Amino acid sequence: MDDVKFNKIILFVNSLVPLALLAWDAYWQKLGANPIEYFLRTTGVLTLVFLFITLSVTPLRQRFGWNQLIKFRRMLGLYAFFYGFLHLITYSIFDKSLNLSAIISDIWQRPFIAVGMTSFFLMIPLAITSTNAMIKRLGGKNWQKLHRLVYLTAIGGVVHFYMIQKSDITYPFLFAALLLGLFWFRIHQWNNKAEKN
Repeated sequence: MDDVKFNKIILFVNSLVPLALLAWDAYWQKLGANPIEYFLRTTGVLTLVFLFITLSVTPLRQRFGWNQLIKFRRMLGLYAFFYGFLHLITYSIFDKSLNLSAIISDIWQRPFIAVGMTSFFLMIPLAITSTNAMIKRLGGKNWQKLHRLVYLTAIGGVVHFYMIQKSDITYPFLFAALLLGLFWFRIHQWNNKAEKN
């Protein structure tokens, strides 16, 4: 087994650790007075964490020459989708009992729900087209254009996080600052390409 495969296994297992800890705490009833809210909050933050780690791969690779990171970006992105999916089903099943009218009413009356839903649904085509076969089918340039949706997802995720905070907005602002840094890097990168062309 080469180092890349071994490291992928390590990453795969470690990325499931937060879920295992949540399951452990749920089993021992250590999720606090409102377990559903705790699970929602935790899976939401994990979605953002994995999303931002995924977005940071290219800047880190280009800035420090860590080219091996690109081999793990797909898995990191799929884990962002995975935790986003857990976030959605926790809300839909455990909080709203799959009551479609209640969910629609929530989306209409509470804008942060609509923002969160939109952000998640933008992740679906990214997850579906993450395979090598889909990259070949779409073509490299079209695939890259489609996957720029990840930035809209990140914006929506940060806005969603900010809107649900009742008082302490430290973490939403930290994510927003990181997002601005990522945008700055991308704009700088695009400008350099334009100058070369």
